[in-house]
Amino acid sequence: MAALLYDPNAVGYIHSVETGGMVDGPGIRYVVFFSGCPLRCKYCHNPDTWRMKDGHQTTVEEILRDMKKYQSYLRFSGGGVTITGGDPFSQPKFLMELLRACKHADFHVCLDTAGFTPADTVQAALAYTDLLLLDVKSYNPTVYQELTGVALAPTLETLRLAQEMGVPTWVRFVLVPGVTDDEDDIRALAGFLRGFSVIEKVEVLPFHKLGEFKWAELGLTYELANTPPPTEAELQRAQVMLEV
Repeated sequence: MAALLYDPNAVGYIHSVETGGMVDGPGIRYVVFFSGCPLRCKYCHNPDTWRMKDGHQTTVEEILRDMKKYQSYLRFSGGGVTITGGDPFSQPKFLMELLRACKHADFHVCLDTAGFTPADTVQAALAYTDLLLLDVKSYNPTVYQELTGVALAPTLETLRLAQEMGVPTWVRFVLVPGVTDDEDDIRALAGFLRGFSVIEKVEVLPFHKLGEFKWAELGLTYELANTPPPTEAELQRAQVMLEV
């Protein structure tokens, strides 16, 4: 019997799973939502994932056992597993064991993150990642800090490491009217992204307020309550500017 390459008893906290995800990578995805996130994005639609221990405790083996129930149709669709959150890097040790387990079981693995974590942690995780989904909230450091509460630099470093390691990457950018829609900032981001051959596509996603009720339930102030969603024309304009 081959030796296990991961710790099946590693314990972590997850918010939920989705067994038929269609928007978090290619094909049909088994999506694992980690609990815990160092960012405090003003438009976050899952603030209930921010605190790690608000999730439920589980083990790598429990997740893997459930994943395997769906493996055949995930594989048939060209899909696999997506690890997201919250942010997966909020639980780096648990993340590494789950990544190893997924690769040991021959799943295609997407890692969805804002990349706010030390470079050595990113490198270790990307070694077991088939596709990086990198959330770039803004290329303007001041806007990024005001929007998320953290610095931009680690996100950009994560992309540089993906380039060095040859990890295919999809960049995700949320267009928030009056916040991330400055055309000079978008053009600057586009110029930066064009320097990376690993980027397969850039997805411009519309700001929405579907999670606003969760802020109220948690007693949090939702600062973007009066911000409208972008129009289709605004989305298309941003998408054209960000083509790489």
